[in-house]
Amino acid sequence: MSAPLFLVESLPTTDTLTLGGPEGHHAATVQRLRVGEELLLADGQGGTATAVVTAVGRGSLELELTARGYVDASVPRLVVVQGIAKGDRGELAVQAMTEVGVDEIVPWAASRSVAQWRGDRGVRAREKWVATAREAAKQARRPWLPVVAGSPDESTGRVAGRLAGSAAAFVLHEEATDRLTTVELPDAGEIVLVVGPEGGITADEVDAFVAVGARPVRLGPSVLRTSTAGVAALTVLATRLSRW
Repeated sequence: MSAPLFLVESLPTTDTLTLGGPEGHHAATVQRLRVGEELLLADGQGGTATAVVTAVGRGSLELELTARGYVDASVPRLVVVQGIAKGDRGELAVQAMTEVGVDEIVPWAASRSVAQWRGDRGVRAREKWVATAREAAKQARRPWLPVVAGSPDESTGRVAGRLAGSAAAFVLHEEATDRLTTVELPDAGEIVLVVGPEGGITADEVDAFVAVGARPVRLGPSVLRTSTAGVAALTVLATRLSRW
């Protein structure tokens, strides 16, 4: 079993570190790491370090860093515009997309989004997505944390602007004839995927996205849930881009 990963604000310049706070509590109290065991540290921006536990405190660990590394950001960058879904479906999508390699998730206030992120409720909902992405990145041993955009969400107009500036933009749509498995992909820049909410994407939204250069595509004959469509699409892209 691979060593667990813990996130820190910044990696130390020295060879020792006291891992405290929530991460230290989880490592010492929940995972019960002991002296001599190895763990990984990451700053969420590509910086990594291997460390060995030298002492265990109350909710903290004393560590000795044994190796350092840096992982370049993936190119092209994979961005998913996720239509806001009701209940925990959005968080399920965020968790799974993080595990399979998404680089940024954009919460989209689509016309058919049942849940509306307004005021404090929207801020709290976005914070849940951020926390979910963070925990999923740790589980997947990812050196880069995916970005969760929005303040707290993005309108259709702002999404269209994001699509216009991308290297390639695709809208997952059940009536599309082109398949994501065969469309041409860029070597650099951003590939942006749009995933609708439970009720799907409206014709006006599709027209707005096509007008700025997006291309409707489908994955196959099945109609996927909003919580799984982005994951399936990212899996296709990860395979085609030789990340997997």
